[in-house]
Amino acid sequence: MNPTVQSYFDTQTCTATHIVFDAPGGQAAVIDPVLNYEPKSGRTTTKSADQVLAFLATNNLQLQWLLETHAHADHLSGAQYLKKKAGGQIAIGEKITQVQKTFKTLFNLEQEFPVNGTQFDVLFAADAKFSIGQLAAQALYVPGHTAADVAYLIGDAIFVGDTMFMPDVGTARCDFPGGDASQLYHSIQKLLSFPPETRLFLCHDYPPAGREVCTQTTVASQKASNIHVRDGIAEADFVAMRGKRDAGLEMPYLLIPAIQVNIRAGAMPAAESNGVHYLKIPVNGL
Repeated sequence: MNPTVQSYFDTQTCTATHIVFDAPGGQAAVIDPVLNYEPKSGRTTTKSADQVLAFLATNNLQLQWLLETHAHADHLSGAQYLKKKAGGQIAIGEKITQVQKTFKTLFNLEQEFPVNGTQFDVLFAADAKFSIGQLAAQALYVPGHTAADVAYLIGDAIFVGDTMFMPDVGTARCDFPGGDASQLYHSIQKLLSFPPETRLFLCHDYPPAGREVCTQTTVASQKASNIHVRDGIAEADFVAMRGKRDAGLEMPYLLIPAIQVNIRAGAMPAAESNGVHYLKIPVNGL
């Protein structure tokens, strides 16, 4: 059985959120939900997540899963808000614990912050199988962008997270802690080993001038024309390209707040004695 997919695109963070379901009135998963955040004011809004809730309600869908491909550095997760409003289990790959350990140290988080992934309801082992209603699904371990990335294989579709972008944009950066360009190359080859017609749903799009936003492609299209990993690109050439390119990239502008929230499964740090939640900025620490 193949999934029906409804996608929403947040223009502020260039992030796609995908709703995957078996049938109207059935079960659904939401992949990489967004909590809107304004860094100048430190205020959050729920415009993107409310679009998801409206679609679920219109189609009488029960929210079974909130699936994160990794701890994002470019947007805050809306998983906690959606869980509160519609239920579902928040899941991520089991290697999130490595990411938590790294950033607990970097942000000098509270001593009691657990680095065992218990903030999430489910931690998927590499290539673990699960279901979304009548849909068979699998969490594919695809490290490289970070040490903890997973992609979700659901029927004839793979939700690839930050491994690849549209063919004219290329692939994800590998310069975050735990990132590795050689690992990413092999993870992408794993994804591209699926049948040519396999649908690939992307987490982001950064379209060149003149092209509309697009967050869906195919294995065949990526193998034919991805500017970084099309057929014929050797691992050594990819690693060299990625290293040179990453060295010139700016840090994502929401990385500091996003990581602190996303390693908590989309929750804010505990409120302090005045009832306010605070996020840290490590001065000269990054």
